Amino acid sequence: MAAFTASPTPMVLTDPRLADNPIVWANDAFLALTGYSWEDLDGRNCRMLQGADTDPRAVRRLREAVRVGRPIEIELVNYRKDGTSFWNGMTVAPVRDATGRIVHFYSAQADMTGKYRHEVAMRDANDELERRVAEQTADLRAALEQKTALLHEVDHRVKNNLQVISSLMLLKARRTPRGEVRDALQGMAERVGALSTVHRMLYSTGDVTRFDLREFAEDFVSELVAGIDNERTAVSAEIDSIAVSAAMAAPLALMLHELATNAVRHAFPDSRAGRITITAQRSDEGLRMLIQDDGIGLAGGKPNPAGFGRSLVEMVVRQLRGVIVWSDVAPGTRVEITVPLDAVSLRTGTERAPEAEWTTR
Repeated sequence: MAAFTASPTPMVLTDPRLADNPIVWANDAFLALTGYSWEDLDGRNCRMLQGADTDPRAVRRLREAVRVGRPIEIELVNYRKDGTSFWNGMTVAPVRDATGRIVHFYSAQADMTGKYRHEVAMRDANDELERRVAEQTADLRAALEQKTALLHEVDHRVKNNLQVISSLMLLKARRTPRGEVRDALQGMAERVGALSTVHRMLYSTGDVTRFDLREFAEDFVSELVAGIDNERTAVSAEIDSIAVSAAMAAPLALMLHELATNAVRHAFPDSRAGRITITAQRSDEGLRMLIQDDGIGLAGGKPNPAGFGRSLVEMVVRQLRGVIVWSDVAPGTRVEITVPLDAVSLRTGTERAPEAEWTTR
């Protein structure tokens, strides 16, 4: 009893053998916590500490535990003698005699008000943080929508401008006598057209940062097949749906256009029949492209000092930090290209102009 009396932990004993289970002992720490004197507490039930903000559900749980003689740990709002409230964290346990009969209920208590104030402050801070995050998210979403709309508009205008340039080149080519100049104009118009297709697709998709290579390839191959004799030259394509960055869209489109159109034009001279296959798949190294034909091969091509198709392709592959392998496969030509899918940062600085090619391939 001396140890309990001197303990800094508030403690109280009640006697369930007496009417209304009254308080029969309390230590000085309990008196200090509640502000009551012993004369105020002696013979009264602990419910005297309850008030308007005391949770009735917690009170029912406490009463039920006392009724059946079960220990309980609970926190509820109590009131001091001066009317101020505090959160009381208590452990209530029955005390039994040698026969097992409950002779007292013992309760150790603690002022949990600081803990609850901290929880309320944390909850308020969390609510405020969530509100600010929601506001900033809304602002970022609005900014992203504006940026997306701007990029769509840019792609749309670039596409229109490229179409105009391509049309002007084609018009000039038609009015130019047959020869190298006319062929050069025709080739440049087609390259510009390929770039225009890229911007059209970027403009038409919801995500302006990504480009579906298969969608472009299907569109390009359809246009390519429409302009050739299908009975003499067969073109097939097997392109995986690979999303690449918008920065890679134009270089990849230009590379695919250059290799495929060169194969159509130069692999099968003198009305020779043949087949061209185009594949693009995702690999461990990134994007693997393969363009192959069963034509006359690299060695069979006629010298063309004005041609620069091969140099153009190799320059694009370098820009994409890729690797290209040209092979004579007897019959035909095989071009295998591997580029990393994260090649979004193209080289900056001045690129050396492609040198004149001595083969049309």
